[in-house]
Amino acid sequence: MPANALPVVLRSFGLTTMAAVWEQTLVSAEREDWGYVRLVQHLCESEAQDRRERKMQRLLKAARLPDGKTLGNLEEKLLPAKIRRQLPSLLEGHFVERAENVLAFGLPGRGKTHFLAALGRELILRHGYPVLFTPTFKLVQQLLTAKKELRLETALKELDRYPVVILDDLGYVQQGREEMEVLFTFLAERYERRSVLISSNLVFSKWDQIFKDPMTTMAAIDRLVHHALILEFNGESVRAQNAKQREQGNKNATVCPLGSTPSSAPDGADDSVPPKGQTPNPSPT
Repeated sequence: MPANALPVVLRSFGLTTMAAVWEQTLVSAEREDWGYVRLVQHLCESEAQDRRERKMQRLLKAARLPDGKTLGNLEEKLLPAKIRRQLPSLLEGHFVERAENVLAFGLPGRGKTHFLAALGRELILRHGYPVLFTPTFKLVQQLLTAKKELRLETALKELDRYPVVILDDLGYVQQGREEMEVLFTFLAERYERRSVLISSNLVFSKWDQIFKDPMTTMAAIDRLVHHALILEFNGESVRAQNAKQREQGNKNATVCPLGSTPSSAPDGADDSVPPKGQTPNPSPT
């Protein structure tokens, strides 16, 4: 088989990256006198790296994570100290292997959504876990529609493909009995098999506002906390702290009128008085 026919064969086997880099790799191998082992190794590594990158892009797209909420711009210094200490352990991803949950509680603006979204992104990039981020009300509506169309079981199986599902703003779910039934069914299906990450502005004692029925509320809480890490986002609103910092920065900034230059003299000093030992310039006559 001629060498120029090899890319066609590689593509037929689904090795598209090998086929794309074959000619350039062959030139480098001949110029630098590679052996066969190095040539094959380079081709395999190129294929593997390209597949990893494509997989990450597919997972990130499917995750539907909110834009801009990454670990890089997460202001860790504004998080409670206990949560800062727990973050490295969460990033290792072992809780996903154990099908444990992460429950983030706190008033609005405390950084719960940003934290869970950033964690979900890192679980994809570092470990290749499929992750789904969704507002709770949207998931509930999707499950309710599936139930009415007699395909709830199919919808739950589709969600089961994600080892991690992030439910944002649990406290803002429409509080109807049918909505709560499908939400409870979802949580019960994942119990001890898949991880659920939840943000909520309602503490457990107020979850009867969500599930209405006391027995259903107790059953939902029991399943969630049995294998769970609870994060309390207390303290001042992150958004309020950022606003204060911006306001302070504006106050500290020196604004000069257009065309003027700031004076180097201390506040209250008279620029017309020369330093000690110097003679003032005579005024023009």
